[in-house]
Amino acid sequence: MDTVNLTINGIQVAAPKDHTVLEAARLTGIEIPTLCFMKDINELGSCRVCVVEVEGMRNLVASCVYPVSEGMVVHTNTDRVRRARKMTLELIMSNHRTECLICPRNPQCELQKLANDFNVERARYEEIGIEPEAQIDDSAIHLVRDNSKCVLCRRCVSACAKTQAVAVIGVNDRGFDTHIACAFDRDLSETPCVFCGQCITVCPTGALTDKDDTEAVWAALADPKKHVVVGTAPSVRVTLGECFGMPVGTNVEGKMITALRRLGFDGVFDVDVAADLTIMEEGTEFIDRYENSGTLPLITSCSPGWVRYCEQFYPEFIPNLSTCKSPQQMFGSMMKSYYAKMKGIDPGDIYVVSLMPCTAKKHEIRREDQQNGGFYDVDAALTTRGLAHMISRAGIMFTALDDSDFDPAFGVSTGASVIFGASGGVMEAALRTVYEVMTGDPLPDVDLTEVRGMEGIKEAEYSVNGKMIRVAACSGLINARKILDSVKSGEARYDMIEVMCCPGGCINGGGQPVQPSSVRNFTNLREKRASALYSQDGAMSLRKSHENPVVKKIYDEYLGKPGSHLAHDLLHTSYRAGGKYPDIT
Repeated sequence: MDTVNLTINGIQVAAPKDHTVLEAARLTGIEIPTLCFMKDINELGSCRVCVVEVEGMRNLVASCVYPVSEGMVVHTNTDRVRRARKMTLELIMSNHRTECLICPRNPQCELQKLANDFNVERARYEEIGIEPEAQIDDSAIHLVRDNSKCVLCRRCVSACAKTQAVAVIGVNDRGFDTHIACAFDRDLSETPCVFCGQCITVCPTGALTDKDDTEAVWAALADPKKHVVVGTAPSVRVTLGECFGMPVGTNVEGKMITALRRLGFDGVFDVDVAADLTIMEEGTEFIDRYENSGTLPLITSCSPGWVRYCEQFYPEFIPNLSTCKSPQQMFGSMMKSYYAKMKGIDPGDIYVVSLMPCTAKKHEIRREDQQNGGFYDVDAALTTRGLAHMISRAGIMFTALDDSDFDPAFGVSTGASVIFGASGGVMEAALRTVYEVMTGDPLPDVDLTEVRGMEGIKEAEYSVNGKMIRVAACSGLINARKILDSVKSGEARYDMIEVMCCPGGCINGGGQPVQPSSVRNFTNLREKRASALYSQDGAMSLRKSHENPVVKKIYDEYLGKPGSHLAHDLLHTSYRAGGKYPDIT
């Protein structure tokens, strides 16, 4: 790698020639503050919080976009630099609604931290600024937007357009009237938003927050007539700890279970079991299509953000979607059918809560074809952040908790289901079962590393009964678009495609813990979180969905076999071009 030599605050540093001053400073242990910058997503240099002095340059330069060069001399902490940063922050604060004590992002707001670091006095520019009134758009089912707290960093705009290829928000008007909104200032609910929540995870302030459904859960827990059960998605166990200051990638499954019991849930279960059910149904569906000239490629349907994207932008691929419900929905359906029968409880008295890494799950639970017997499969979908809020509100000292195990009725899972949380995990889990069902032989190596990793698109071929099964796994909707366009043009041919809406998969979902840019820009959150899931998979005795004894029991006692009539009634769904469904509250 070619490097250049420069000096930063008197420290000699050799930095890669393609680095910016911001990145080079990081090599010396110097953290330059940023606000608008988000690596690989939003590199504009517009907020000017990251300015530094470069000898020979008259003006201060934005370190996040200014390239290093041989012999450069940089100063990041001079009086001039500090005064410039402080003035910028004071101007931003002059028309920012400051209700920090009750803001959902307190104390994780990046603007709040910067204001504290630079001793910002908001009153300095009060005469030219006006504290705006709340400007709320809560029309969407998954988030609340308050432009009175927006700092116009444009991170959300870039995430929506560059990462997700949806682009339903942008910059409207000019001057003091500049604001982030949908075209023609329409409500977000009137756009083809896919509810992925990636805009929330990159927002540095409280301008974008997910809808808080915890009050409904508290009410259910307090209702003596309700039997309240909870199921946790695979990725939540390796991210929840971040909300309590634990290192990225820490698996807190045992503490999470203990916390849920202390919150008062009547049953604490693992949605991983439903993920194993998903593989049994989806694997059976794939084999039937593959062997009987059905519609291929089969495309996974676990990610509700992706499903909505497909319905709205690529409806011609709806026949390719697996009809299987997501693990969340299968979990809820089994709770209100099989579990209700096993426990002798009226399904109407069972209140199902799911803990998900995904804000789109809030939409999925109210889709038209996600109910049975007059009841929705899932009553409330909480994000990882929502669960952390409940734990804190209950005064539970999370890091001090002992470990517990899931309730046995729905608590035995396999490594195949654990890796659902990472991009390529659903594909790998499906192939582990499909291979053995189709060949009748054990899979030589269950670690199918070809579909692992954080690359946006991964392709592989596997020999099964003398034929090659071609697969692809992609994450981030911009990559889904590339895959689908290549299939439409005939450039690529696959038998099965996994699509995850969020880059890296569920471990990077829109409901996961918010990390500041100082962490996101220099720490590979996706790899660390995914690594924890693969480590758990590798340590498990059961690593294939068809080996799960709980799943076997469910089929033996209740469903009959994968793909049965009852299984279709309870575990499969349908789709609609345009993604238009009745407005259900």
